[in-house]
Amino acid sequence: MRWRKYLAVAAGMLLMVAMISGCGLTDRLRGQAQPQVQVQVPPPEASIPAPEGQPQAGAPVKTAQVVLYFSDPSGNYLVPEKRSIAAVEGIARATIDELIKGPAPGSQLLPTIPKGTVLKDINIRPDGLARVDFSKELVANHSGGSLGESLTVYSIVNTLTQFPTVKQVQFLVDGKYVQTIAGHVDVSAAMGRNESLIKK
Repeated sequence: MRWRKYLAVAAGMLLMVAMISGCGLTDRLRGQAQPQVQVQVPPPEASIPAPEGQPQAGAPVKTAQVVLYFSDPSGNYLVPEKRSIAAVEGIARATIDELIKGPAPGSQLLPTIPKGTVLKDINIRPDGLARVDFSKELVANHSGGSLGESLTVYSIVNTLTQFPTVKQVQFLVDGKYVQTIAGHVDVSAAMGRNESLIKK
């Protein structure tokens, strides 16, 4: 009988130890901090710079004022037209491209460059000689006449010689030197500015 009593006491003690241990484990689990879930917010998009040579969006575009020479309504003289264009590095090329486009909309002036003409190349030497190479339309589409040819030639020469780096102009068509554009004006040699054709 005594061993049964001891067995009962031992079993009761083990049960109490188990309960106490269980409560302690539960308390320890309750005391542990819950794992933190970290949400990473992606950084705001970095601004992408504009390609080199192009202005940033919203940046003011620098302009330059140039003078273009077109024919007056009678076709006898050259008349200057001031125009603002983007101040690009190749300002001489950009200016001739504007001359090819013709007078401003609504102007009474007449174009001097034959329709379809394209400026293929321009090269300005250190000594001030500008070689300008036009497409074949400069010759093929020219309306002719000595005065009309003079206005074409000197509209180009006078437009280019407004720049301090240009003293004379040499004409080429499709990469080749030409004697004349419409058979009346000799353009085989370099040509300087002609103020006599500009209307006063």
